[in-house]
Amino acid sequence: MSIPRTLSAFVLLIGTVGTTAAQSVYYPPLVGNTWETIDPASLGWCTDQLPALLDFLDSTNTKAFLVLKDGRIVLEHYFGTFTADSSWYWASAGKSLTAFLVGLAQQQGHLDIDEPSSTYLGAGWTSCTPEQEAAITIRDQMAMITGLDDTDGQFDCTDPACLTYLTDPGTRWSYYNAPYTLLDGVLEGATGQTLNSYVFSNLTATTGITGLFVQVGYNNVFFSRARSMARFGLLALSGGSWNGTPILTDAAYFQDMVSPSQSLNEAYGYLWWLNGQESFMLPGLQLVLPGPLMPNAPQDCYNAMGKNGQLINVSPGTGLVVVRMGELPTEDIFVPNLYNDQIWQYLNAVMCGATGVQEETIPRMELFPNPSRDRVDVYVGQGGGEITVRDGSGRIVLTQQTSSDRIGLDVSGLASGCYTVAFSGESGATTVRFVKE
Repeated sequence: MSIPRTLSAFVLLIGTVGTTAAQSVYYPPLVGNTWETIDPASLGWCTDQLPALLDFLDSTNTKAFLVLKDGRIVLEHYFGTFTADSSWYWASAGKSLTAFLVGLAQQQGHLDIDEPSSTYLGAGWTSCTPEQEAAITIRDQMAMITGLDDTDGQFDCTDPACLTYLTDPGTRWSYYNAPYTLLDGVLEGATGQTLNSYVFSNLTATTGITGLFVQVGYNNVFFSRARSMARFGLLALSGGSWNGTPILTDAAYFQDMVSPSQSLNEAYGYLWWLNGQESFMLPGLQLVLPGPLMPNAPQDCYNAMGKNGQLINVSPGTGLVVVRMGELPTEDIFVPNLYNDQIWQYLNAVMCGATGVQEETIPRMELFPNPSRDRVDVYVGQGGGEITVRDGSGRIVLTQQTSSDRIGLDVSGLASGCYTVAFSGESGATTVRFVKE
């Protein structure tokens, strides 16, 4: 069930203010390594479930994992040679940071998100006609609804020749990187500062968030330590304030940022992914999928998600911030929400269901890769049984028996769309959604 904007705003306010009143949100000092911790056992968490979580993270190429509760560190683990002083890229999780910076720039009077992007990028930043180009706004760039053509394979190219008209702004949602990247030019053109200078003067000095945007090809990619990622999550948890100091004071913009930005993809705000909606779309697919983005995560989560599983989850209702940095979790996994949901399955066990998310059905079932074109491997932790695949109308399109924990399904003959994969065995039953490309 989706969360209406007015209710979502209420949840945000109660989740932030209520937590502050009851448990006093903690903010680490702006400089230094001091950060209060809290023992998970003191929260009533099931610490005997921690090894399974950490083993899962380690086996999926995680470098850093942090969980904050009301600002205090409950879990902080680094893997391999990665340490608290190591830096890593945010990938597209940095999009959410950019959205925050755009809100600051609007608050300071540098820009209006309903202005044409050409106001700051200059005329001719696309190959559209002048009228088509003038119709694209900063808001459209953040909502991924510019209407620019992303079907030619030039996903990152920001040259005008790569940016061509496909449809009118607001009529098609598409996770298109190039128009997003040009928001950096909007910010620099509007503020008169470089991107890194603007971050330093507005965030580093006020919240202790350190890091740098580095140009990688056409993209500007943010690099930081894991704790700076956690600081940004804490700033977002607090609705844009830091230890009583308002940073992003435009509450309406903040709420719009973490609410559905258009009706095409309910699970997308201004460069933030939203849980708890009735449907969602994913990068690279023009399919609307039913249900929430991450069934096992708190439904009020708004999420920064990037390539190879760079993640920041923010849940105002629970006071939780979850951060993951690392490499590609497993081969062919490229959709962050699927991996993120798996993390929450393990984390819920550690928290003994404290988030209020319904405990997962036993046995656990996992599908890789998902989406897939030809083959999907089904993992079931409790042994054999029957696998049944149903299409969107509920019709059974595939059945297969298995006597082991893993089975490969040939899905090459299925039409593109969303399917339900069900497992039934002596240990129980469970279902997982699957997307056939």
